[in-house]
Amino acid sequence: MPENVVIIGSGPAGHTAAIYTARANLKPVMFEGFIAGGIPGGQLMTTTEVENFPGFPEGIEGPQLMDNMRKQNLRFDTKIITEDVTSVDLSSRPFKVSSSSQTIETHAVIISTGATAKRLHVPNEERLWTKGMSACAVCDGALPLFRNKELVVIGGGDSACEEANYLTKFASKVYMIHRRDTLRASKIMADRALNNPKIEVIWNSELVDVLGENQIEAVRLKNSQTNEEQDVSCSGVFYAIGFTPNTTLFKGQIELDDYGYVVAKPDSGETSVPGVFACGDVSDKKYRQAITAAGSGCMAAIDCERWLSETGHTA
Repeated sequence: MPENVVIIGSGPAGHTAAIYTARANLKPVMFEGFIAGGIPGGQLMTTTEVENFPGFPEGIEGPQLMDNMRKQNLRFDTKIITEDVTSVDLSSRPFKVSSSSQTIETHAVIISTGATAKRLHVPNEERLWTKGMSACAVCDGALPLFRNKELVVIGGGDSACEEANYLTKFASKVYMIHRRDTLRASKIMADRALNNPKIEVIWNSELVDVLGENQIEAVRLKNSQTNEEQDVSCSGVFYAIGFTPNTTLFKGQIELDDYGYVVAKPDSGETSVPGVFACGDVSDKKYRQAITAAGSGCMAAIDCERWLSETGHTA
């Protein structure tokens, strides 16, 4: 017998979708992943203190928050498979979701594979990631580690300008590092950054490395015109060079936008294929927050439950 629903992905969106479908007695199966698209649990697994998720007045470590969600799902008997999905067939019903060891047939699929923040992977990055390095200023910028300190934002687009402006609420100064001599951002966003007295743009420069013993102490930059290198002291580095949605499995099978994100119908988790739903960062290129991902996971689960009931597929 086909499963009612298979959930692909295990970040806040996937776990919330699983909690809701499990409590609706749909007996969801979740592929939490193993290596593809990052480790199981999504981007919060590479985050330290989370202070903006409701219900934790003292904050909570990202991995602990995801472990709590996983335990909650196990309590409701969600079947969690720690494997990567290698292929998905949405061309016939029931749908087929395959890993290296098995193929599961299912009436519905909830896609919550997330998006991966683009990183430069400079030599000391892995050692200092979460020790002053982040890909989300809104998530981490208000942490005590960064308050009243000099910070660095890598990028020159709208996201970089937005993150740099946001960080000025907490930082003493923000350096924007851009490899060109003009910002790629829209004029209004660029003007906000350029006119902010706390922001200094370092033009024609690329990040070569991050420096520090136990946390970020400086960045090493190379001028793209002169090849000269300089070290700039700072206490934090924020990447704002874009995200890559984890949608390779679904190309040619459901509607994706020009950037590769799954297109969901307005105010819904429904995709272009009936019975296939999307939630979290895989379909959200605007907010990218744990709480909005969780909310969209709830939406996708409710939409899925209603679709299964209306089509008579519920086992």
